[in-house]
Order: sequence, then C-alpha cells, then structure tokens
Amino acid sequence: MLHVGVHVSIGGGVDKAVDRAYNYGATAFQIFTRNPRGWKYTPLKQEEITLFREKISRWGYREYAVAHMPYLPNLASPDDDIYEKSVESLKNEVERAGLLNIPYLVIHLGSHKGAGFEKGRSRLIKAVMKALDEVDNNVMILLENMAGQKNNMGSRFEEIGILLKDLESYSDRIGVCFDTCHAFAAGYDLSTPEGVEKTIEEYETHIGFEWLKVIHLNDSRYELASGRDVHEHIGMGYIGINGFRAILTNKKIIKYPLILETPVDKRRGDLGNIMMVWYLSGLKPPSDIIKKWEEYIEKNPQDKEIFDKILKNI
Repeated sequence: MLHVGVHVSIGGGVDKAVDRAYNYGATAFQIFTRNPRGWKYTPLKQEEITLFREKISRWGYREYAVAHMPYLPNLASPDDDIYEKSVESLKNEVERAGLLNIPYLVIHLGSHKGAGFEKGRSRLIKAVMKALDEVDNNVMILLENMAGQKNNMGSRFEEIGILLKDLESYSDRIGVCFDTCHAFAAGYDLSTPEGVEKTIEEYETHIGFEWLKVIHLNDSRYELASGRDVHEHIGMGYIGINGFRAILTNKKIIKYPLILETPVDKRRGDLGNIMMVWYLSGLKPPSDIIKKWEEYIEKNPQDKEIFDKILKNI
C-alpha cells in the first residue's frame, strides 16, 4: 500500500485540509498550520482542532499527516532578531502540530548567510534542542535536505549526518525528510536507476534509513546540480519518468509517506501527480481509491488521461 498525497490548503479552517486530501483519494498529506509567508499567526480554534483530529483518525491519516514550517524562519541565521523570531516560530509549530495530532514537522535548515557551516550548525542545533526541551509532546522534527543554494545548511548528506549526531540524545523526536528535487539540485543524480542506487548508497553511508520518516517527491525544473529549488510535475522534469520509476519501485523508499509539492497548472493538477506516482510504482490502487478518483474526475476531467492509463494496467 502506497501512502502518497499532496500539500493541501487549510483554507476555510485547518480541518478542511483533511477533506481535500480524502477527496483526492490521497493516503497521506501535508499542510502549513498557518500562513507560511508571515510571522503572525492566529491560534487554532478548539473546534477545528477537534474536527481535524477526528478526521485524520476516521480516514486513516494518523500516521501519515505532515506539517511544514513556514518560509520566513531561518534557524541558522547570524542575525539575532531573525534567529530569536525563528526559534519562537519553531516552538509554536511543534506545539500546533501536537494539538492537531500530526506526528511530523518538516523544517528547512536555514542559511548561515556566509558565517560558515559551524556557526550555522551551532545556532540550528540550539534552536531544535530548545523547541524539543520546551514543548512536551510527541511531534518529531524532520530535517529536510536542501537544494545546494549558496550558504544553505544541509544540502550534502554529510552535513545532515553531522547534525543528527549532534541531536542523538533526541533520537525519539528527530528524523529526516528526503526531498528528491532538492537532492537532484544539490548534485545527487536521481534520473537513472544507477543514479538512484548510488544516491541510496550515499544516503545509507552518511545518514542511515533509521532516520528517514517522510519523502518529498518532486521532479526538478532545472538540471542536475543546478542549486535551484524549483519543483516540476512528476516525470516532466530532469529527474524524469525513468528516475521516478526507479525510485518508486525501490522497496526501501516506498514504505514511507510520499508527499508531493508539485505545481498545479494547465498541464496537470494535484490528482494527476498522485495518480502518476501510483502508475510509475506499478502497484494496483485499492478499489476505494479508484472510486474516489473517478468521482473527482467526473467534476474535474483535467487528469483523465493518467486515470485511463491506470485503468488499462489493472
């Protein structure tokens, strides 16, 4: 059974995100718990907390729901004001995820802004430790590999391995989120079966699968080692069909929640990318999921071509 879904909107109330995932026939999903492009936030209402928790339990998402940190925080920043605001934001997000019964919070590791990896490392580790020490719940903070942008933390597997060693005493509340687009942009070739195997070997050497909890499944709009974090539809970018078929037929990978952060445009919608993942995996979707897709496509026929491909393979 694949656990695959998309990042869904919380428009109209955070619990509405669960409805959207369910209507896609998704078996996992990710949200921002608030506006990701600002520092301010509105406390969660008890009604939406209760509804959210009820829905993820009823529809089987309890272990497959993911929250993502907002964009503005920089947990490796040398600027004291930005850093303190970022730490408070992290603490708040860990608390909000706990209220919603979301098991995972994905964080970007930030930029040291030229101060160097060691200074960024010190700040980042202190921030994560502070959040985990001061927020008493079961939420796991997941360190996400980055895309090789200048001064960013954690683009190389070796760096993530160092950070995990620093956080070993928190191993029950720390994990990793592996992003395929970020890895490709940072120089890990995922476009061929051989490249996928080599990347997996490097991951095992420097990080280890015991830390992996969630995968962000995204194609890349730019070429290998571009250092550019621009996502593309599954199979339409430089990782391509062959790369994703190799990824999605690897048993070490497909047992984790697969979260798509792909575009929504005239070429393909969210449902199209979910169905493409199933198609490339070669696995048969359960009948209740196919029924959900059929109901959705009757109203939104954009991705009918991919749906028809899946039906032919069943």
